[in-house]
Order: sequence, then structure tokens, then C-alpha cells
Amino acid sequence: MKPLVLSFALMTASPLVVNAAPIAIINARIETAGPLGSIRQGTLVMDKGRIVAVGSGVTVPADAQIIDAKGKVVTPGLILASTSLGISEIEQVPSTRDDGAGGQIGAAFNPAAGVDPDAPSIGLARLNGSTRAFLTPVAGRGGNGAHAHDDSAFQTAGGHEEEDPTLFAGQSIGISLAAGAPDMVFKSNAGMVLEFGETAAAAAGGSRGASLIILKQVLADVRHFIANRAAYDRGEGRELLARRLDLEALIPVVQGKTPLLVRVSSANDIRQILKLAREEKLLVVLEGAEEGWRVAKDIAAQNIPVMIDAQAALPSSFETLGTHLGNAAALNAAGVKVSIMGSRDYNNLRQSRMNAGTAVAHGLPYQAALASITLNPAKIWGVDKDLGSLEPGKIADVVVWTGDPMEGQSYPSAVYIGGVSQALTSRSTELATRYKPRADGSARPAYRN
Repeated sequence: MKPLVLSFALMTASPLVVNAAPIAIINARIETAGPLGSIRQGTLVMDKGRIVAVGSGVTVPADAQIIDAKGKVVTPGLILASTSLGISEIEQVPSTRDDGAGGQIGAAFNPAAGVDPDAPSIGLARLNGSTRAFLTPVAGRGGNGAHAHDDSAFQTAGGHEEEDPTLFAGQSIGISLAAGAPDMVFKSNAGMVLEFGETAAAAAGGSRGASLIILKQVLADVRHFIANRAAYDRGEGRELLARRLDLEALIPVVQGKTPLLVRVSSANDIRQILKLAREEKLLVVLEGAEEGWRVAKDIAAQNIPVMIDAQAALPSSFETLGTHLGNAAALNAAGVKVSIMGSRDYNNLRQSRMNAGTAVAHGLPYQAALASITLNPAKIWGVDKDLGSLEPGKIADVVVWTGDPMEGQSYPSAVYIGGVSQALTSRSTELATRYKPRADGSARPAYRN
């Protein structure tokens, strides 16, 4: 059978194409983010939702649809490491926010039921090359410490309200950004989110020391609950600080089976968390870590990964006085696994790749920057067996870019999620088409005088 060659114009015009035949992307610069590294001119073949082959000497199947990507760059789909995508739309409108439970539930909160597949921001995320996202709840709903358009992902973790749960914000989940997916959640209970530093101090009455005591007591309560569940059910035994729902949710954390994502900024607070991780034998991930460069060797020594906003350049609080743009490079040089986040300003979803580019400009090696928005988030959340790099056998989340994805003027020419071509449209592009004047300059009928 003669191979079918598709143009990018044809590919991007159709809304959603389920490909019966294999697809071969040829003549591309392939950035695998995996063991194969960078391939100057290569071919990637995908079939039945998986990557079949990738390399410079790949044989193209006879029945394959061929995509000629000459002059373009192919990467894995970007993975948003920590976001409220799909569970929060307008920060200052509470009715549009399902990213926090307020004071009703703490560690037990799971945001899965609030994921809106029709959220306009999801199409926008695909337009920017994102194929998967991990949703991480926030402890507050934006009060004292949050800003409507704050570019710092950590800062928009929200301020404390009197009725908020103590420290724990809830569980992280992973979602696919594929259009028309019957269930977007592909990984539930991926980890637990904990607020620390100034936010935790506020929750504990104003003291970091008090917040640490409360945290240790909750962890001790969970272990007591595991060992004395029958007595607890009979109403016997000592009083526990946490509610039953939270105790149940925290069991995998204290058993070291799921990671504890800790939002923390200052070097001293990071040291406290590192000590806690050693004592309690926890799998810890740091988010924020604006002063992480100051304790980079300590973080690396415990093999703890870090999620950062590489654009954070100026202190926004006392706990971020040591913020600077070389944070990612310093952490990476020390041997820390770095994942670069975008913004929780939900309409600004280019920021993960833009922030990665900023980190490159301030000393982070290019391949490390690429891994920080692809493979490293997959490793942190335990899905790297299937996602995060272009390797045979992995799920075919693939993006074809017009140029370097870390350059602001580049954009996706094609996006595949699970081997399925995604329409490169969003509510913004649909509105632009709707209101765009006709070729002769005349207005659409509904907008004529």
C-alpha cells in the first residue's frame, strides 16, 4: 500500500481523528527527553496509542500515514506538574473553584468530581503542547496570601481562613487532556498535598513551631489508627487530632507508598521538612522551594525532587527573600530532580515551557530543562513507565512544534494524546473565527449596522 502523506493543514483542521493505521512522523528533530537524547533528523512511529519506534534509521510501515515534519521539533507531550487546570476557572469567583475543600475536609479531599472536561482552559492547555496534568488542591480559597493574577504558582496556594483544615489540602490526581475522553482522570490518589511555612503557621495560630508539632501529631495519630482500628471503631483509645476520613487518606503517606507534596519556600523551612522526612520515612516532594538553592546539597542527599517556578525572581514575602533566577540551575547542578511549573493564573498556560526557557537562560542545561516539563513530572508522580519521554512502548503523547518549544514564538503544529490527533482549537480560537470579518472586510450578518 502506498504511504499516505498528510499536510499539517489537513491534520489540524479535523477536530478529532482516531487513526486506524500507524502514523510516522519523519524528517523531524526529535527531542526524546529519554535515553536516546536528541535526534537531529529522525522518525517516530506510533500505532494503537503507543510509540512503536523512534530513531534516525527507523523503517516506516508500508501502510503508515506519513507526516513530514521537516524543519520542526518533536517532543513528548508536556506534563503540568502542579496545577488547578479544570478544577478552577476564575480565582475570585468561588462558584467556579473546586480546587479546595475549605474547612469541611482536609487530607481526604479528592478533586476528581470537580474536573470539568468542558473548561475552556483545557483546550488552551492543549494549544500550548500540554497533554497531561496533575491537579493539586489548595488549602484556602485565595484569601490573605493569594492574588488574582499572581504569576507564582506557589503564592496562589491560597491564604488561610479560620475554617480551613489544618495543613493538609487534599489529594493529587492526574488527568489526560485528550478531547472527548469519557473519564479524564488516569491516576487517582497520586499523592498528598501539605502546606508549610507561612501558610501552615497561620493555620496553627501564627507559629511555625506549632505547625510542626501539629503535623507530627497527625502522623502519629495515623500510625496509631492503623494499629488500633478496631478499638477506634468501638470508640475506645486516646483522642486523635485528625478526623477519620483524613486518617484513612494519610495511611499511604505514612507507609511511604505515596508522595507527600510539601509547599515550602525558605531554606530553614526546607531543612525542617528534610528532617521530618528522615524521621518519619516519608516520600517527600518540595513545591515552591524559592530558597532551595541554599540547601541544594541537602535536598540532593535525600533524593528529594523539587517543583519550582523558574520565573520567581523577586521576594514576595519574608520566606522568599532568597529568591533568584538561578535556582533551577543550582538545584540541578547539585543533583536534584527538578520539575518546572507554570502559573496557576489559569489563562497563562504557556508558562511551564516559558519558565523552562528562562531557566536555560540562567544556566540550566537544555536537556535538563526539557526533562523538567516532561519526564521529571512523570517520575515524581510515578507514571514514567508510560509517559514523559519518547521511547518504544510508551503511550504516544507526542507534540510537533514549529520550532524550539522553549521559544515564545513556537507553537504546536500537531498534538497527539494516546496516539489520537487533537484539534488545535480552544474557546479563544472559536470566538475569533465566529467574529472575524469576512474576506471582503464585511462584518458577519449578526454584527452589521
